[in-house]
Amino acid sequence: MLHLSRLTSLALTIALVIGAPLAFAAEPASSVSAATTKAPLPLDELRTFAEVMDRIKAAYVEPVDDKTLLENAIKGMLSNLDPHSAYLGPEDFAELQESTSGEFGGLGIEVGSEDGFIKVVSPIDDTPASKAGIQAGDFIVKINGQPTRGQTMTEAVDKMRGKIGEKITLTLVRDGGTPFDVTLTRATIQVKSVKAQLLESGYGYIRITQFQVKTGEEVSKALAKLRKENGKKLNGIILDLRNNPGGVLQAAVEVVDHFITKGLIVYTKGRIANSELRFSATGHDESEAVPMVVLINGGSASASEIVAGALQDQKRAVVMGTTSFGKGSVQTVLPLNNDRALKITTALYFTPNGRSIQAQGIVPDIEVRRAKITNEQDGDYFKEADLQGHLGNGNGGADKPSGSTGKAKPMPQDDDYQLAQALSLLKGLSITRNR
Repeated sequence: MLHLSRLTSLALTIALVIGAPLAFAAEPASSVSAATTKAPLPLDELRTFAEVMDRIKAAYVEPVDDKTLLENAIKGMLSNLDPHSAYLGPEDFAELQESTSGEFGGLGIEVGSEDGFIKVVSPIDDTPASKAGIQAGDFIVKINGQPTRGQTMTEAVDKMRGKIGEKITLTLVRDGGTPFDVTLTRATIQVKSVKAQLLESGYGYIRITQFQVKTGEEVSKALAKLRKENGKKLNGIILDLRNNPGGVLQAAVEVVDHFITKGLIVYTKGRIANSELRFSATGHDESEAVPMVVLINGGSASASEIVAGALQDQKRAVVMGTTSFGKGSVQTVLPLNNDRALKITTALYFTPNGRSIQAQGIVPDIEVRRAKITNEQDGDYFKEADLQGHLGNGNGGADKPSGSTGKAKPMPQDDDYQLAQALSLLKGLSITRNR
């Protein structure tokens, strides 16, 4: 199992649920400040700050205490750096820690910010959001009738969170269309990080919904489960990272390590020493090097892009789908006193070939867009086996007249075009490899 030797234990308990970031904990804040170049304090700006604070306290229509003004000032400092940096109060910090445990309260929506609007990065599987049909790319323009334009991501998420069982109405805009309302009931979100099944004999399917602390371990168990159910070596594996908003960096590294025997997985670059990290395979490939397809889309972000980029650069898998989200930055969570913390962007991550994915995303090797599958009824064609007095098959085996094939059990690929294409590609790779 890989680990980050210079990171605190908080690294394995923190991941972002607001805005799909990648998170790890740095060493104490003092080491960060020591690493930065000291510059003279901007006295004029500090005087202006103090003057503004005094004017607000003296002239604002309602009394405002110093604590509120200072906390708002801190939030402003962080929110204007980039969409993923933020000041976390006690509740926000606790929610951030809860997210990697796989259970938290809310709607099950990963959100980001775009042009002043709150945008859905992806709904989490089996949550009120996914069940209500909310899709990646939807814009949340109102929460309970209140416009979200101009709100910070933290403010919007605070309004969407609440008591379990309470209803909330979101007004959404999809693909530039007419706004429409969706009413959801807040629930305890229990995220199942990894799901696995055989699509058909020889072909395994693993879906990762989010990168949590134990995701690497769960993928290992999923591979063992698929091998056992298949009874022999698999012919191919599909790793589904669609609408996976990311999570813990270490988990992404561990997942890649299950599929490659050697080589670089990811590295990060930043201004402070703690942000210069490199992760390589440990040689514990559990996939038996079978052909592999990775599915991604616009909802695949952060840690998902690390996995897809590493497997693509190492030529271990064919990446299929549509271009990913493009979040190539690393957030460090710096705990403060009074159960507060700073979540601040400290580095960019790079794929083994040195690609930065920031604001560009992973481009799939084979682009396959979503499409609806319409199954046409296959008519009962008259066959040779239907003819009276037909010859039997000299090699043995039962005749196959029309209508002899039974109705197949419904499978995920039956109504998922991208998944069906991935399975077809795997079959082709398996056929050519075994000839």
